[in-house]
Amino acid sequence: MSVPSVMAFADSEPALTVIDEEHLGRMTLGDVSLEREVLEIFVRQIGIMLKRIDSAEPRVAAAAAHTLKGSARGIGAWRLAQAAEQLEEAVAGRLHGEAVSAATEALEAACQEVSAAIRARLGDGTNSRRALG
Repeated sequence: MSVPSVMAFADSEPALTVIDEEHLGRMTLGDVSLEREVLEIFVRQIGIMLKRIDSAEPRVAAAAAHTLKGSARGIGAWRLAQAAEQLEEAVAGRLHGEAVSAATEALEAACQEVSAAIRARLGDGTNSRRALG
């Protein structure tokens, strides 16, 4: 797995981007239409997997988190992948209560962040990648 990209803002404070554009570009071979399709599918997958996690027994929730982790890594959504991994480990480790709730909330927040960035990106007819950062 590559290291998350860092983007400097005007105040010179580095911040992780929502989606690693270099990684995404490599994974989609620089094909903008393929990139768009992959991002559209990923947004749909987020909704499906979150529903499974919310209403599932631990084994199914862990599997859904694992699926999200792999897909997030595929597009370079490193924070989302990390949050999914933490939930997967919490559920698989048979943790209960606050640990699983905190991991679920972190995953939901990461999913919202990535979904918003992707929707902004896909809604931009100029195909600008700025919305992913």
